[in-house]
Amino acid sequence: MNTFLEKLQAKLGPIAYKLDSNRYLSAIKNGFFVAMPLLIIGSMFLLVTQLPIQPYIQFMESILGKDWMALFLQVNNMTMNAMTLFVILGIASEMAKYYSVDRGSTQAIALVAFLVLTPITATDDGSFLPLGNFGASGLFVGMITAILAAEIFRWVVQKGWTIKMPESVPSNVAKSFSALIPGFFVVIVFNLIRIGFTFTSYETAQNFIFEVLQTPLLALGSSLPATLIILLFEALLWSFGIHGSNIVGAVMQPIWIALTVENAQAFAAGETLPNIVNYQFYSNFVKLGGSSATIGLAIACLFFAKSTQFKTLGKLSFAPAIFNINEPLVFGIPIVLNPIMLIPFVITPLLMCVIAYTAMATGIVPLANGVNLPWTMPPVIAGLMVSGWRGAVLQIVQILLSFGLYYPFFKMEDLKAYKIELDGKTSYDDALESENTEYV
Repeated sequence: MNTFLEKLQAKLGPIAYKLDSNRYLSAIKNGFFVAMPLLIIGSMFLLVTQLPIQPYIQFMESILGKDWMALFLQVNNMTMNAMTLFVILGIASEMAKYYSVDRGSTQAIALVAFLVLTPITATDDGSFLPLGNFGASGLFVGMITAILAAEIFRWVVQKGWTIKMPESVPSNVAKSFSALIPGFFVVIVFNLIRIGFTFTSYETAQNFIFEVLQTPLLALGSSLPATLIILLFEALLWSFGIHGSNIVGAVMQPIWIALTVENAQAFAAGETLPNIVNYQFYSNFVKLGGSSATIGLAIACLFFAKSTQFKTLGKLSFAPAIFNINEPLVFGIPIVLNPIMLIPFVITPLLMCVIAYTAMATGIVPLANGVNLPWTMPPVIAGLMVSGWRGAVLQIVQILLSFGLYYPFFKMEDLKAYKIELDGKTSYDDALESENTEYV
């Protein structure tokens, strides 16, 4: 087993390192953190309008009128349905930080580049930028635009093609002029891209990216086989001490969040939810207690440990596990490079995924409604908020299953630690008695 793990680590380690150190994936991953608080805020306002409590609905109608939901959905529209704008700002900021160029200028120019590509809808009342292009459907265009605009910007700056002002000019004015020529290059390139697409059957960059790239990736990311492969890869990386969630998240988070927003839009409109797998499925019905659903392991340590080591670990790890933080367990047992604990650590998330997917595909449990909860939301509460009472029941069943899967392997490790503690105590007592006898 150890030889197998060493060979596997030798194969996966370099791949994980390259993914984790890739500047584009890192910028996308960190860029989403800018949008995440706004997505959560928007989700909360969406949830306010969708509570299935008739007295509550009647109360709100009596105070605010029959169109009371629109008063709250405005916040949702300006956060979740405009998420691409915030992601662009976040990615551009990360790219500017990586290349040590002006952050504010890079963000502004990346945003302008995206708006140049965005088609304008003309009506009798005027011209409009469709909000739909700023939500999930425009997400991939926004990410590509932010990276490409930042690359063009820094290339021009590094070539030295900037307007340099005298030192006596205030720094904010000097920055504005220094961004002028790089900004021209970015706008010209993206305007040519926009014009080029008008001569194709796609007509716009949004249509091209959505049909050629985004739709296939969303279909792949929402499938059960692809999700199982991703979870397997994540668990194996964790087993070698590599932060698998960060690496997987850099690639899959944009796809899963786009699927979440699609569900949220359908939920707000009262339509059938389209996606079983999305970010909430992954974070709430697979990662109970943290990566590989270790909440059952935390329960076992807290209530069933015999060794002092695991009793102490249980007290330290249970509270974080409630909020889906499991680093104390992963590195405290440890699970890392532990052939015994590797077995449930790999199997458990796969079973969690299959059970949750089957329950939702068969209609036993409603699909996650797109309410974008923080990943630290405790299980059962999270299930209740995204899938109703049946979602909460499913999570209770999953917690029990997690405990059942981890318990036999935990018991082996616990008994081994308990025996070591007993042997150490006996050796210490014998040594102490021997020392006292010799002294007398």
